[in-house]
Amino acid sequence: MTRRVETEWIAERARALGFALCGVVKAQAFPELEHFEEWIGRGYQGQMKYLEDPRRRDPSKVMEPLRSVIVCGLNYNTKHAYSVDAAAARSGIEPSGWISRYAWGADYHEVLWGKLNALEAEMKEKVAEAFVSKAYADTGPVAERVLAKYAGLGWIGKNTLLLNEAMGSWFFLGVILTSLELEPSLGEAGVPAPDLCGNCRQCLDACPTGALVEPYVMDARRCISYLTIELRGSIPEEFREPMGWQVYGCDVCQDVCPYNRAAPVTTLKEFEPQCVDGPESKLMPRLEWLAGMTEEEFREVFRGSAMKRTKQRGLVRNACIALGNAGLQRGNREHGEAIALLGRLAESGDEAIAESAQWAVRRIL
Repeated sequence: MTRRVETEWIAERARALGFALCGVVKAQAFPELEHFEEWIGRGYQGQMKYLEDPRRRDPSKVMEPLRSVIVCGLNYNTKHAYSVDAAAARSGIEPSGWISRYAWGADYHEVLWGKLNALEAEMKEKVAEAFVSKAYADTGPVAERVLAKYAGLGWIGKNTLLLNEAMGSWFFLGVILTSLELEPSLGEAGVPAPDLCGNCRQCLDACPTGALVEPYVMDARRCISYLTIELRGSIPEEFREPMGWQVYGCDVCQDVCPYNRAAPVTTLKEFEPQCVDGPESKLMPRLEWLAGMTEEEFREVFRGSAMKRTKQRGLVRNACIALGNAGLQRGNREHGEAIALLGRLAESGDEAIAESAQWAVRRIL
């Protein structure tokens, strides 16, 4: 096969495996990565020390020899309401929380990894030339969004996420690094898709905590996804009320993006919400259930879920804050058990949980 035919065959096989997007880019330095050091210098990465890995600034340092990168996008959007719409419609129901859309179903790392490995295996059967390769399912020291941009999958939007005109941003990115000299999807010139954000700033204006400090720049320390998942210890008090009902991640900047309003839904059952109407629903779960969850229950409920990352103590901490924002009232019979639970958690031996529960109790009228 010629280099061009190999690239076309890879894209075709990727689609057959369920990927919505696939492109190839040469392994090289990219202009966006020149600003990475400045971003780190501002401390915007917070406690995410893995982002400081110098290999993220130069793909060639991740694997040798590295000549091409295959970038695949896996759609995870479902038909269920966006958080900004669901929040407005939930008045009068039991205090509930919001889990980010990507964590409703199976652990995306495993799903993505399986499909990347399958594509890699097919390549080894089809391509006559000997080559080495390495697949990362959002797990390696690579700047996936930058690679995706130059592989022709879209542009990096003002909310710092990769946007595709037809797909929006509801997709996971995975990569296969390879020693193969493949034809770039955008040709040798490598001119990426134009930035179609234009004058729109809906994502910046909607961000509850002001994490998008300017277009295309995020201070992760202010992002609800970072605060509820990556941050260990107590969440700074200035961000607690703006967090609202978010208990794991945040979808707001994607919910309001015009390109997501008509985004197609996935055909993959793995990303459908688990237990939509049951007590273990990932759709608007009961806050009292989450806050009262033991370590054993957490491991059982979230086995096979990306939500393992926040750990039980992090999820309980987040649920306490959401309960503090839920408008509970003393003397209200319906709120009695939740308020009593917060009282018990305020005495927890875990400092972050105790302090968050105490904050919630103080907010209850």
